[in-house]
Amino acid sequence: MAAAPESTRAESTQAESTPTESNPTDSTHAGSPDPTAPAQPRDLAHLHAARAHSFNAAAAQYAAHRPSYPEALFDAVEELSGRPLAGARVADVGAGTGIATALLARRGADVLAVEPGAGMAAELRRALPEVPLVRGDGNALPLADASVDLLTYAQSWHWTDPARAVPEARRVLRPGGALALWWNTSAVDVPWISDQSARIARHFGIEDAQVKKGSFDTGAADPTGSLRFAHRRVRWSRRVPVDTHLANIGSHSVFLVHGASSAQAFLTAERAHLLTVFPDGVVEETYEVHLLLARTTA
Repeated sequence: MAAAPESTRAESTQAESTPTESNPTDSTHAGSPDPTAPAQPRDLAHLHAARAHSFNAAAAQYAAHRPSYPEALFDAVEELSGRPLAGARVADVGAGTGIATALLARRGADVLAVEPGAGMAAELRRALPEVPLVRGDGNALPLADASVDLLTYAQSWHWTDPARAVPEARRVLRPGGALALWWNTSAVDVPWISDQSARIARHFGIEDAQVKKGSFDTGAADPTGSLRFAHRRVRWSRRVPVDTHLANIGSHSVFLVHGASSAQAFLTAERAHLLTVFPDGVVEETYEVHLLLARTTA
């Protein structure tokens, strides 16, 4: 299922506030349970950990089919941080397979990738051998004090403990540096996306993934209250073959922790649903990237 070249478009809007957790079906990185065996989490902490560690076994699928990010996102990062990415020292934390890392490097940033998971790190090394990589996470950054201009968390802040990650961010940022958090979230106002989310919720017995969309809370992103976030939304879309779309959603943690047979049953039925909406077999995925950026005192 090789992805066809993507067609994308983007537009940016501005607001103020902050995020809690991203789409429960669209998350990122860390260790690795067997994705073929259904997980039986006993509590929410167990489930959160299982989902965080699920990506390593599916790193190649993740790299091949997950959506990228629009250029307008990086324009917004530059605007809100008050400096160009070119020449900036950037640490991309929870870098995963390097989707955001590669785009930051392409904008001229001097990027260091920080990734806790072995499978994701191996995929990043394969794809971006020229980018330095260290193993670690946002709760205890393997970085020196005042060593970076920008810390980025693409789809990964919700895997941290913000009460620990915020002080760590402040420690490693240089004066006047910035912390940027962002999430690709499916556009809730598109009917077929809303319908798909409801089917996922029913199939896996979870809360509808759309319920938490647009729920941005400053206290959850920064329980220390020491940062002031600006919020920018960037809407964009891509057109991909139906099998690429199915591989994309199949790389989400809810699919990985529920086991291969349960995931495949859903994806088989979902293919039939999608072909009624997109009879030419090309799906238009629509996203809103939510960017939260806070600058430190110069």
